[in-house]
Amino acid sequence: MKVEIVRAWPGQVQMESLDLPAGATVADARAQCGWDEPIVAIFGERITDERRALREGDRVEFLRLLIADPKEARRRRAEHNPLPRTHRTPKSKRSV
Repeated sequence: MKVEIVRAWPGQVQMESLDLPAGATVADARAQCGWDEPIVAIFGERITDERRALREGDRVEFLRLLIADPKEARRRRAEHNPLPRTHRTPKSKRSV
């Protein structure tokens, strides 16, 4: 059975194809490729049990931990680069 394995970093992606025996698991794919990223997903869905059986054509994604909380990073960027405020006249004061 053929599966695709993928891992990515900022600006770089590594993809390989593995030929595994029928009934192979996520752990088998990890052992064959030798990658040690802590998080695994199949087609973007996080897998917590690496004993999950793979199917023909699955894409196994090896993911690194986030460096920062995305919400916190966005808040800090917004504080340092605020959008210009636009002045809007309330509807009740607009001339007709």
